[in-house]
Amino acid sequence: MANTPNVRFKGFSGEWEERRLSEYLTVSTEKNKENIFDKTDVLSVSGDHGVVNQIEFQGRSFAGVSVSNYGVVHTGDVVYTKSPLRSNPYGIIKTNKGNSGIVSTLYAVYRPKENAFADFIQTYFEHHSRMNNYMQPLVNKGAKNDMKVSSENALKGIVVFPKYEEQKKISAFLAYIEHFITLHQRKYAETKELKKYMLQKMFPKNGRRIPELRFAGFTGDWEQRKLGELVEKYEDPVETPHDGYERLGIRSHAKGTFHSYVEAGKELEAAKMHRVAADKFIVNITFAWEHAVAITDDEDAGLLVSHRFPQFSFHENLSSHFFKYVMLDRKFREHLELSSPGGAGRNRVLKIGDMLKYNILFPSISEQAKIGGYFDEIDRLITLCQRRHDQLKEVKKFMLQNMFPQKG
Repeated sequence: MANTPNVRFKGFSGEWEERRLSEYLTVSTEKNKENIFDKTDVLSVSGDHGVVNQIEFQGRSFAGVSVSNYGVVHTGDVVYTKSPLRSNPYGIIKTNKGNSGIVSTLYAVYRPKENAFADFIQTYFEHHSRMNNYMQPLVNKGAKNDMKVSSENALKGIVVFPKYEEQKKISAFLAYIEHFITLHQRKYAETKELKKYMLQKMFPKNGRRIPELRFAGFTGDWEQRKLGELVEKYEDPVETPHDGYERLGIRSHAKGTFHSYVEAGKELEAAKMHRVAADKFIVNITFAWEHAVAITDDEDAGLLVSHRFPQFSFHENLSSHFFKYVMLDRKFREHLELSSPGGAGRNRVLKIGDMLKYNILFPSISEQAKIGGYFDEIDRLITLCQRRHDQLKEVKKFMLQNMFPQKG
């Protein structure tokens, strides 16, 4: 049947109903005339976060001198913002799940009728195509890309809704997924902050030779040497292929490597290229000033780079896993900038000799291994949180598509 979803909870059957949105919502005309609410109660609508307090979300209120003509939004009310967003050029519709407040006259405010579960309204319109297809015929865009649609006319489109109990069930399920998305997002942010904090505490600062925090069993000052005394140039030149090859690139801000394929006929004009090996310090001399450095791994091995990507092997008293986190230090980033004289962009070429003069503090190889392993585990957790967050987002996207009729 056209008006039934692909995925459905047990106990629900039959077609969903095609009706105008006005049969589920009514326009609210309640204004803040008694000034019960003030500027601290002004609400905004965010594509990712829904209806939020403006000060809490944006750090300040953008309200006018008077807020007495602002619309009152109670918990459970539905708000339509007539402002275009990248994914939603006709605005967005969200349900106020927080405290009551007020919104400017640029917003339309609605009260759900008895046959509409408030959270379902937002859930229904979270699917970008569904929102855009619904609103496009109702909206006229002005010369300044503003929305020309009245609060009443925005309700004249056709929606396809199930009965109240099924609305409630779907909303609860998707809210459950969203809860875990938020948890993993928070865990991701907290773990990144932990890494930032520990990088400050587990490496000596301000001329000291010992860090503030240290693993049990390790004592004594860290040693200081020039980077050039701890690494040496590594080269594995090969003839430039003419039948296509995999190339390695380095992301700025020390965010690792990436791979790309060079098609036949688009290879470098240089006769020689260099083969990448694992466990090397590699730098893009053109963008070193932008912190384009990395430690290569097994997946990078065998890929090709030009002479502008020199590699360095580590001596036995410096661990690549440890140096991977030394590279993140602000002082090393600033040293790369100072070692890259010239103007902006491609004119700022790194002087290798100057880079190798960097003074590096390091402990025994066993303590390096302990530190490197600790931060590797933090990075693993960061990656895991990000992956689970992205997977849950994909689950939600799939469900928003398949728990609703394709026509709706």
